Amino acid sequence: MDASPARAPRKVTRAPRKVTRAPRGVAGAAALVCCAALAAGCTSATPARQSSPKTTQPAVPMAASDLQSQYLKVIKEALPSVVQIQTSNELGSGVVYDGKGHIVTNAHVVGAEKTFKVTTANSEEPFTASLVYSYPEQDLAVVKLDKVPAGLRPAVFGNSEKVEVGQIVLAMGSPLGLSSSVTEGIVSATGRTVSETSTDGGTGATIANMVQTSAAVNPGNSGGALVDLAGQVIGIPTLAATDPGLGSSAAGIGFAIPASTVRTIAGQIVKKGKVVDSGRAALGITARTVVDDSYRPAGVAVVEVKSGGAADRAGMRPGDIITGLGDHPITTLTSLSEALAADRPGQRTSVTFQRNGGTKTVQVTLGEQ
Repeated sequence: MDASPARAPRKVTRAPRKVTRAPRGVAGAAALVCCAALAAGCTSATPARQSSPKTTQPAVPMAASDLQSQYLKVIKEALPSVVQIQTSNELGSGVVYDGKGHIVTNAHVVGAEKTFKVTTANSEEPFTASLVYSYPEQDLAVVKLDKVPAGLRPAVFGNSEKVEVGQIVLAMGSPLGLSSSVTEGIVSATGRTVSETSTDGGTGATIANMVQTSAAVNPGNSGGALVDLAGQVIGIPTLAATDPGLGSSAAGIGFAIPASTVRTIAGQIVKKGKVVDSGRAALGITARTVVDDSYRPAGVAVVEVKSGGAADRAGMRPGDIITGLGDHPITTLTSLSEALAADRPGQRTSVTFQRNGGTKTVQVTLGEQ
């Protein structure tokens, strides 16, 4: 479905901006201390008479030491798989996909360019790389190093379907040009459907099943790695939410494309040179948002119907105003895109629309975008 500009109900901004490249350096990870457990250890009263006072320290410092050791282990294992990608005027991050030099990143990081400079974790000098394929619809792209350096370490991609809210994660990338930086947080939510803005250089994509995290996602983090404590990449940091009141990034609200989607899209690009099976449902229409007499979004007007597409087979035609898809009310193109993102090609659902002052509901078998 061709998308006309629409106001997204959830404003997000792409992470990378124009930045000045900074010297490479590795940020240390801070240990977390369980203050609640420490306080609990101080609530018991010590007996007045005690023949052999115990001097054993509470177990909390050991627990903190164990957590710090795990952080350091994960960083040592996963950070070498994260690279810095530089275009003519942008800078972002990427993740080594395999030992052949393929690197997966965001489509908005590569933009319209075909060649790049890539700095790996084991090199101070950048390598050249070329674009294999960019897929803006899912904001993913794959580039390939022209020469594969010795010691290039592919990342291990985890099962994003097993990600749980509250899970500790580390975001790795090059925020503000600070290469090999690490921030920590938790998984705040899963299954988010988020629409990018296209006004600041984003692709305008609507992406389903994103992982929301409190780990800092700053300009330059896009295309990097969101890693669990097993050292596996569970997502590609892509977006930071925008506070509509301030117009700036909302701290602690970032979104990552899940590893399952990354493997599906990047795997096709590596094997086929392009995406041959998007897995994204479509109605087969060109449309635009319409407003009511109070200038409030009131639905999506069909401008053009693709011959043989889902809408065409269901008897829809130009001029119909879509107001519902399945159980989802539709008021804007973005809400329609988000509803379709939750469905699959071949799925049967209903479309409610207005025609000539009346309301109709038809059953459609969704096509593929």
